[in-house]
Amino acid sequence: MQRTIYNTPGVRQFGIALSWAGLKLAGWKLEGTAPTEGKYVLIAVPHTSNWDFPITLALAFIFKFDIFWMGKDTLFKGAMGPIMKWLGGIPINRSSSHNVVQQTIDAFNANDRLVVAIPPEGTRSKVDQWKTGFYHIAVGAKVPIGRGYLDYKHKIGGFLPTFYPTGDVEKDILELRNSYSHISGRFTDQCSLD
Repeated sequence: MQRTIYNTPGVRQFGIALSWAGLKLAGWKLEGTAPTEGKYVLIAVPHTSNWDFPITLALAFIFKFDIFWMGKDTLFKGAMGPIMKWLGGIPINRSSSHNVVQQTIDAFNANDRLVVAIPPEGTRSKVDQWKTGFYHIAVGAKVPIGRGYLDYKHKIGGFLPTFYPTGDVEKDILELRNSYSHISGRFTDQCSLD
């Protein structure tokens, strides 16, 4: 995979120290453990704020895994493009007919270690249903789903137990959504879990 902030020599240790200090000063606590598998889809729920991004990057440093994430291709235009890619970004053109699910499955199959973070809501705005692309990626790549979260009400971030998809998309999505029912996003009126 590409060179990122997590695998750049000399940056990892600094990133870990900075992440610990920043989260502690902001009053955040950590819970749970990251999946032990080298490859998994990481869902990030709820996703209601731009602050989710830097806090998630800090958690990746502290839990010691390289994280990749998908973002609108417009985030990667101009001078910000290389920076976003260095932060683990993968540009996605939402208006094209490219098969993002299959491309991501292929990336999992081509790598020994890979963590791709995907917010099931697909947006910071409130939605009635989760997008299921993350689920189809996990099933197609035969990898588990890491259940990451940021609970702004209690200032706790971390992981719920790793989820292993059964192939029954409706049942599994309902179980995944229910497992987040006690967690509050930064903007509760945009939270898609109620």
